Amino acid sequence: MNDAHPAAGGFPRWLKWPLILLALAGVGAFLWQALPRGAYPTDLSRVGAGRPVLVLAHDTNYVGSATVMELMNGIRGDYAERVDFLVAHLAMEDAQAFAARHAATDGTVLLFAADGRRVGVLHTPQSADELHRALAQAFGP
Repeated sequence: MNDAHPAAGGFPRWLKWPLILLALAGVGAFLWQALPRGAYPTDLSRVGAGRPVLVLAHDTNYVGSATVMELMNGIRGDYAERVDFLVAHLAMEDAQAFAARHAATDGTVLLFAADGRRVGVLHTPQSADELHRALAQAFGP
């Protein structure tokens, strides 16, 4: 049988593999785009170690913290010189204990002074402005 004739599905057989590769490339591009921009440290021992810290409680089973992480990506450069940005991955035991101590769930942002005192809490902030205001209130403009 000639490959130029349509297959049972209604399109030429030679088109099958390019379409499959195109679909896989599309899925790959979507997954690549969904990855967080710039890694955030997960070392929670940095809380109280001499620098102010913002900690995001992150659970990969929910989307709230992914949205907050995008907001953090947008403002991180404004505060990187004076505030450490950390992520508490709630699948890890130390992060679970940390979250329990601070009543944090997916998307909760905790702000800590340099000495480790908690100075602010935001539950799933909705805008970069909301994060800016909380950081300015906790750590100054």
